[in-house]
Amino acid sequence: MTHEPLTGLYVMDPARFDDVYGTAERTAIERYLTIEQPPCSAAELSADMLASVDVLITGWGAPRLTADLLDSAPRLTLVLYAAGSVRPLVTEESWARGVRVTSAGTLIADKVADFALSQILYALKHGWRYVLTARRARVAAVRHTELGTAGATVGLVSLGATGRATARLLARHGVRVLAHDPYVSVADARALGVEPTTLDSVFAESDVVSLHAPLLDETRAMVDARLLRSMRPDATLVNTARGGLVDESALVTVLGERPDLFAVLDVTDPEPPRPGSPLFELDNVVVTPHLAGSLGPERRLLGRAMAEDLARFVAGRPLRHEVAAAAMEHAA
Repeated sequence: MTHEPLTGLYVMDPARFDDVYGTAERTAIERYLTIEQPPCSAAELSADMLASVDVLITGWGAPRLTADLLDSAPRLTLVLYAAGSVRPLVTEESWARGVRVTSAGTLIADKVADFALSQILYALKHGWRYVLTARRARVAAVRHTELGTAGATVGLVSLGATGRATARLLARHGVRVLAHDPYVSVADARALGVEPTTLDSVFAESDVVSLHAPLLDETRAMVDARLLRSMRPDATLVNTARGGLVDESALVTVLGERPDLFAVLDVTDPEPPRPGSPLFELDNVVVTPHLAGSLGPERRLLGRAMAEDLARFVAGRPLRHEVAAAAMEHAA
């Protein structure tokens, strides 16, 4: 158990600070930390501000843990990161110096999975297609044949935190779930109730393909024209992960060739799409403004989780949301 008084500092995007760390969350944090300075942005940080800091409380807009920052913060032991991917935050230097990091990524993953599930189920009912058809024709759309969930196949690309959360949600809907993740064992995949398979099979056999992969060098533009053209008749692509996973020019081309296909894009590359993007001209694509994840009051859950992990840290207990260096290689 930690007995010495600890000093903390809030550093993150000021526009999102109150969304994440409300009064209740700050009270819980400041039960354990002395906060001597007001919240600031990463750009406002100075060596003097960091000199006595044991714990950084942060989120979106966090400072990168560079060697220079760490030299200015010799007491830094823990970073509470109320956001998702820690890639913008951590460095080899921070791992080498033993700075511990706890992240709200799994909480955000659960919210992304909720949104992904809603779009997957809506796609199996051809919901967006009917909405857009009716809007264009200005009359009620005529129903055709849609699958619903009975007998449908859903493919997940990646079984990281969001993919796993989506698989768990799909389990109660009676669909067949395929998944591709080269870093997950067959046994682990089957324990989630999914059938592990190749990326080619996910695209060729699924009625809906849902992307959950991290954006890495090896995954950039992985969804290319070949994969898109292999999709089943009337299939839908759902992307709530990163826009860069999809070769967007190829997507535009294939959607133009195959009006039976549909795409639901919550993320694009670039994001938001450029004005006049052909994505807005196609009849078989819908673009939403990055709605998946934690929005508005939901963000307080992230701050609350960080306060709870701080309490565990002070008590000498394992951190519930700690990120390990070994888990970073293929993580989002």
